[in-house]
Amino acid sequence: MFLAKNLHAGYGRMTVLRDVSLTVAPGEIVLVLGPNGAGKSTLMRALSGLIPLQQGQLELQGTVVTGRSVEQLAQRGLRHVLEGHRVFPELSVQDNVRLGQIARRRADRLPDADILKRAFEMFPILGEKRHLLARSLSGGQQQMLALVQAWAAQPSFLLCDEPSLGLAQSLIPEILRFFQERASEGMGIVLVEQLVEQPLRVADTVVVLRQGQVVAQGKADGFTDAAAVAELMLGDRP
Repeated sequence: MFLAKNLHAGYGRMTVLRDVSLTVAPGEIVLVLGPNGAGKSTLMRALSGLIPLQQGQLELQGTVVTGRSVEQLAQRGLRHVLEGHRVFPELSVQDNVRLGQIARRRADRLPDADILKRAFEMFPILGEKRHLLARSLSGGQQQMLALVQAWAAQPSFLLCDEPSLGLAQSLIPEILRFFQERASEGMGIVLVEQLVEQPLRVADTVVVLRQGQVVAQGKADGFTDAAAVAELMLGDRP
């Protein structure tokens, strides 16, 4: 279980998040929705240790991890895929995937052949381009590569910030399928999005942020009206 309790976080003296709590169980997809400026990326950075908490507590698999570094949290099974298809552009596709295992202890690393085989089964287009430099990939393919690179570390919990940003609509179902499959294998996932309708179909739990605070939270089957959720995000409904 990954728990965030009453988080306050921001930058310098500026507080962006106020009293935000969420719980992620193994195999659960938690969808965090909100408009630009709602604090979604700040939440992800606070959860992954990229920025310090001003108040609150993080608990990972029964251990309080508040104040731990990104590297320490990664070693404990938490990975964060940042917004913007961040890969190593001058390395080949397959070397980018291999690098995903760096956070794992050497004794726990899987053979390269096994990691690459599974990664390219998830996204066959990456297998076709395995020897090409990552910078030659399209934006959507780079997003796929960032996801399998994070998966290669075999995290227990994965945070992913706006994976559909800038992607062609035709690629979004494929990206969302990746999350469904990883959740079915027991991985807990926090997925931040501005899109509503398609991500709602794969989520188990929904958290709606507005101006740094949670304005709605619950099981996804209570958020089936995408238009109503969008209105809630923008503050048009109480």
